[in-house]
Formats: sequence, structure tokens, C-alpha cells
Amino acid sequence: MKKRMLAGLLTGVMALSLTACGGGSDSGNANSPSGGTETGSGSAGSYNVGIVQLTQHEALDAATQGFQDKLKELIEADGGSVTFDLKNASGDSANCTTIVNGFVSSGVDLIMANATASLQAAQAGTVDIPILGTSISDYGTALGVSDWTGTTGTNISGTTDLAPLDGQAEMLQELFPDATNVGLLYCSAEPNSAYQINTIKPILEEMGYTCTEYAFTDSNDVASVAQNAASNSDVIYIPTDNTAASCTEAIANVVLPAQVPVIAGEQGICAGCGVATLSIDYYELGEVTGEMAYEILVNGANPGDMEVQSAPNFTKMYNAANCEALGITIPDGYTAIEG
Repeated sequence: MKKRMLAGLLTGVMALSLTACGGGSDSGNANSPSGGTETGSGSAGSYNVGIVQLTQHEALDAATQGFQDKLKELIEADGGSVTFDLKNASGDSANCTTIVNGFVSSGVDLIMANATASLQAAQAGTVDIPILGTSISDYGTALGVSDWTGTTGTNISGTTDLAPLDGQAEMLQELFPDATNVGLLYCSAEPNSAYQINTIKPILEEMGYTCTEYAFTDSNDVASVAQNAASNSDVIYIPTDNTAASCTEAIANVVLPAQVPVIAGEQGICAGCGVATLSIDYYELGEVTGEMAYEILVNGANPGDMEVQSAPNFTKMYNAANCEALGITIPDGYTAIEG
């Protein structure tokens, strides 16, 4: 009889112990949206973040670096740790899909998608793992959302690199008030570029310019399309465009000998082939994305409820060497691009 009572007591104690352990495990991960090990509310755990970057060039590289630096800083300051699995798709959207599928299979805690094709691959790859985009011009266009309101309501949020397009048009008018024909040079395969062209074209036309679109399909026809644009334009506008950013040398080899200036959508393109830009700091943009990732991973924020964030600052910048080569005098208020 005593043995049976003792056995019953031991069984009860073991059950209570298992229940307590189970409850501790569940509450310990309450703030981790996709499996990161938490040490308590507001205290960071250990996380694995996958980064898919469409291609390598100055702007995207800076955004990725800013993201890594800021997220690492915040998590380590909160007692945790983070590892990054950085993959570059070499400009191929199919590679983005392969990279994202690998992240999903390995169960990363968050995916950072750098550039539109990367974000689209991440959107198609998972509805469960939190996704943050960066270097995205327009989220409504990228995600196929016609009634864009600033939040996705899904597992996606992020930051946009879109500078004020009306400000870029005003810059073109300030520097080239006597120009007549403006060539709009961009990659037709990039929906973010088409969005910018469709937005800035009517603004420029309202200012009195005649605008003609010159769209290339990929890096193979950049030079020939740029040549056509240079032959028929007084000034060329290139939006924030990943393909153009990776082909600035080829564009410069056309527009500089033709004495046709380029207004660029971002600093990297301007540094390669342009004369001026109203641009953001992509490192700062990455830092903002890193802050959002911290809120998701450590504080349990829902990406779908987070407003897409813009860059904190916009700066008028100019390429001193190209301006000198083209005999262009830049007014006060512009910052020279270093390098």
C-alpha cells in the first residue's frame, strides 16, 4: 500500500515538472516570430538572418552593410547574437528564387531582400518567415498591390530608396533650363524603374520638356540603347535602376564623348556616368532596415503592421569629374561625390 502511494506521488511530481518545463519553453519563444532563441521579453537571443541581394554594386552593398551593422549592434547590446547568411544572385532573378528556397529550408529567422527581384522571390517563397525589403522603389509595384496603403498585412515590410521624383525633375530643370529633349533611359525588365519613369515623365512634360523613353532589356543592349538616347537627347535621366547601376562604365563611354549629361536617380549611378543626383545614403537606409529587423526578432513586431520606411535624408550631389568634362558649372547647395 505504501509503495503504491509513493509511486502515485512520484508520478504526480513528474507530471507537474513536465508541465512546468513545457510552459517555460512556450513562453520563452513568445517574442520570436520564427524560432529565434529568446532569453525573455525585450532581451535578445540568438538569430540567423538570410540576406538575398540581387547584384553587387555600390548602393546595394552599402544598404546590406548598414543593415548588418545596425542589427548586430542592437542585438549584441541587448545580450544576444546574430549570424548572417549573405547570398548574391549575380543579377539573375532565378538565382534569387534558389537562394530564398535555401533560406526557407534552413529555417532562418528573417529574410532581408535587397532589391525588387529579391523581394519578389522572397514573397513567393514563404508566407511564414518575416521578410524585410530594402532598396525597393515602390512596394505596391513590387508586390503587385494595386491599392497600396503603406503596410502589407502579410509577413513583409521594409524600406524604400525612392527619392522625391519631383525633386529630381526640379534638379534637371535647375541645371538644364534650356534643354528641349530629355531621354529616359532604363531597364524594361525592372518594374521599379518603369514606375519611376511613369511618375517623372509627366512632371517633366509639364515643365515643357519633350520626353522619349529608351528602354534596354538587359546589360547586353545597354550601350546600343544609350547611344540611341544620346543621339536624340539634350539631357538623359536614369532612375534608380539595378541594371544601369551595374553598367555605368558602358553608359559613360557613350554619353561623355557625346557631351550629353545624365541626371541620375541615385548616387552610385551618378558616380559612374552622371553629373548630378538627388540621392539617399544607402548605408543609412540599411540601418533603418536593421532597426526594423530588431523590432521583429526581439520585440515580436508584426511585419504586416509595420509602415514601409523611407530614407531619413536626401542630398543634392554632383560628379565633379563629369561636370568638368562636360563644362557644367554646379550651383551652390550641392555636395561632391567622393571617390
